[in-house]
Amino acid sequence: MGTIKVKIKRKEDAKDLPIPSYATTGSSGVDLYADVKDNVIISPGEIKLVSCGIYIELPEGYEAQIRPRSGLALKHGITLVNTPGTIDSDYRGLINLIVINLGREDFNIERGHRMAQMVIRDITRAEFVETDGLGETERAHGGFGHTGIR
Repeated sequence: MGTIKVKIKRKEDAKDLPIPSYATTGSSGVDLYADVKDNVIISPGEIKLVSCGIYIELPEGYEAQIRPRSGLALKHGITLVNTPGTIDSDYRGLINLIVINLGREDFNIERGHRMAQMVIRDITRAEFVETDGLGETERAHGGFGHTGIR
């Protein structure tokens, strides 16, 4: 397991929010916090954009994956629409979350609420080579669900 340096900048009005950090030595991701001025209510079925109040600079060859928090998903049905979301190494904009309430009740997002987690991953780039044929496999052209549920 290696370590890289990731530059982080907080919005001027988000200096009170913690900088993401690993909760335990075994944690894969860091928590991202809600940068909301007033509480935000998300009704069942509703989607809202929630700022995390931070900008990051990743080294080339890395990405940040944004993932839901399992506790919010299980207890409240709160998840992210595009999961995992990807932050590319050349993106310098504000990190936001596209949050959806799949639960049955309104959910109240308070300032500083831990809303998602961010995992930093290294990237392998593919070189695509056009061909007239592909290798054979046992599955071959079986579609979605072809391998069954056993």
